[in-house]
Amino acid sequence: MGPCRKGPPTAHTGRPNASPSEPGAALSATTHPVFSLPDHLTAKADPALIADDERQFAAIAQTLEQSIAELSVKLDETRLRPGGGGEAALERDLEIHRITARLRTLRRFGLDLCLGRIVSAAHPEPVYIGRVGLTDADGRRLLVDWRSPAAEPFFGATHATPMGLASRRRYRWTNGRIGDYWDEVFTPEGLVGRAALDDQSAFIASLGSDRSSRMRDVLGTIQADQDAIIRAGSRGALVVDGGPGTGKTVVALHRSAYLLYSDPRLAHHHGGVLFVGPSLPYLDYVADVLPGLGEDGVETCTLRSLVPEGAGVGIDDDSRVAALKASATLLRAVEAAIGHYERPPTRAMIVETPWADIHLAPEDWAEAFAASEAGTSHNDARDQVWEELLGILTDSHGDDEIAPHLVRRALEQNSGLRGAFNAAWPLLDPAGVIGDLWSVPAYLHACAPWLTSAEVGALQRPEARAWTASDLPFLDAARRRIGDPEASRRRHRRDVALASEREYRDRVIDDLIAADDSELKLMMMLREQDAQNSLVDESSLPSTDPDLLAGPFAHIVVDEAQELTDAEWQMLLARCPSRSFTIVGDRAQARHGFTESWRQRLERVGIGQVTMASLSINYRTPEEVMAEAEPVIRAALPDANVPTSVRSTGIPVEHGALSDLDAILDAWLAERGDGIACIITRDIDEAAVRPTPRIRSLTPELAKGLEFDLVVLVDPHTFGTGIDGAVDRYVAMTRATQRLVILTSG
Repeated sequence: MGPCRKGPPTAHTGRPNASPSEPGAALSATTHPVFSLPDHLTAKADPALIADDERQFAAIAQTLEQSIAELSVKLDETRLRPGGGGEAALERDLEIHRITARLRTLRRFGLDLCLGRIVSAAHPEPVYIGRVGLTDADGRRLLVDWRSPAAEPFFGATHATPMGLASRRRYRWTNGRIGDYWDEVFTPEGLVGRAALDDQSAFIASLGSDRSSRMRDVLGTIQADQDAIIRAGSRGALVVDGGPGTGKTVVALHRSAYLLYSDPRLAHHHGGVLFVGPSLPYLDYVADVLPGLGEDGVETCTLRSLVPEGAGVGIDDDSRVAALKASATLLRAVEAAIGHYERPPTRAMIVETPWADIHLAPEDWAEAFAASEAGTSHNDARDQVWEELLGILTDSHGDDEIAPHLVRRALEQNSGLRGAFNAAWPLLDPAGVIGDLWSVPAYLHACAPWLTSAEVGALQRPEARAWTASDLPFLDAARRRIGDPEASRRRHRRDVALASEREYRDRVIDDLIAADDSELKLMMMLREQDAQNSLVDESSLPSTDPDLLAGPFAHIVVDEAQELTDAEWQMLLARCPSRSFTIVGDRAQARHGFTESWRQRLERVGIGQVTMASLSINYRTPEEVMAEAEPVIRAALPDANVPTSVRSTGIPVEHGALSDLDAILDAWLAERGDGIACIITRDIDEAAVRPTPRIRSLTPELAKGLEFDLVVLVDPHTFGTGIDGAVDRYVAMTRATQRLVILTSG
């Protein structure tokens, strides 16, 4: 199975001296001031402006310390509590998970759980907004969870629609201290002082900050257009269409956390949320975001992670083959291919037993085959059919003097019967079935009779299991329809082990009862079913880890969704029966073109209830870069949704020769102590680009969804001349947050 993520392996606090595993590590505000404003912001340190905040943070610090201590004790007590079995054990495990997640969040952030505050025009008492809610021992609400309705004005209020606010304050935290803050006022009464008012908002001020290898925390500066989408309902499919830099990924991640908090239908015990990203570098980049939002219950993966063969697959070189496999129609061949192995014999046979011969007729086979329950995978149904067949033969034996279990045992050991059954309903390997389709022309033609001979020939290949990305929907469909080929064997081993355990238990009980000479005969209680069940430790029996990505999920979030083929959509639809999706993408960034509307595309793949939302403001890419990137995409896609940049850096796009690469990187590293650069090229030469922690090298496809302070685009003309080449150049150029350099080799 490919990589499956549920939060990052370690928590990144941004405070080098604070360990998230140490209770109260970030609560130094109890001994040090919270505000650490630089000299040029002395006016903002006026007690009239920050005294209320300091009192609030003191209360928060005290409550955090108490909460961490109390939760630590409660966690220890819960772990020591007997788990029992069934629902009681599940409830204890869920409680341990809940307490652990809460502790992890409180220890990770400390005081910077607080994002800011709002003051209502009707009520002068400030309401402080946090990553999680927090209440003191007296029941006073110190922090309102950012996902609650009460926090919505903090993100959604604008001067045009103030949502009842008089003022809003946002904090900038650095190493556990407030290094700056910004006030916005919406009414004359909200103007307390002018020192905290700036020409630029907290959000715009943060856009020019240096990037790192992980997506920076942006919760405190979510914009109103983004927040409205984050808080939209979960029924049906919500499409978030937006160009580069509009915050689509920010919306997708924050919406995942919001929906789990706000919609009980999406809770973990109802399926939870799956987040699908475009690549592993992308998942690494966003790995800190969801835990930073107080949510570690979202499964994250790429499409390739959904099937075991996904790791290391290649790309179909033949565009005709890729187009055939992109169609959901061809997936119908998978069902036909499996049905080929579920045909009851049409000829009678004689099954021998030590006592009598049994006539097994075609109608007996048909009756046994009909016993498989609808929706059961092929390999699981195989066990059902086998059990039904044994029952039919046992009933047909006719000799009442022979115990049925003896007849059954003889039938199970009959090699002729077993061989006939294995031929009629064999144990299948999903990869083997798909490999046969691509290597046996007659088999593919029988399973997909609508294909022409030329198309059947194009789909054949000499190495049946040389998997490519376009094979994944077929492998996934086969695995879901066939099941795990080892599951039946594991079940059999478990049944044998369980029978052995119970046989040993019965012998022990017999011995204990025989030795019991008490008047009450207490040992007889061991014959009761509950007592017998408790004596068998099923946790020690052979088992398998569950496939966490198999679903079903209550909601699926898909980023860079414009790249999905119809066949790939079926992989996700199979995991989300409710059709509850958040679909994030940009039609202009589809490498193979996207001529339809979102609604047309989704209706064709099977999603009928579609709501559209649009993002049109580019917060990431400077005007200078967009001015050069826009003509690139419009030349191929005149109606591309090109967003409008909100900022300018004053740094023009640079052009030069590839021989200048080392000098450009050396100068950039020398002048900047932080930040990330990326060399984007079609063919990566690791030796030439000398990657370091601050310099990455990626193809345009792997760079999608990421952002860098400096982007060096190498030989963009080699990306191609069609739509895919224009899209790759457009995507690569718009990864830059500050500076873009374009180099050519000759």
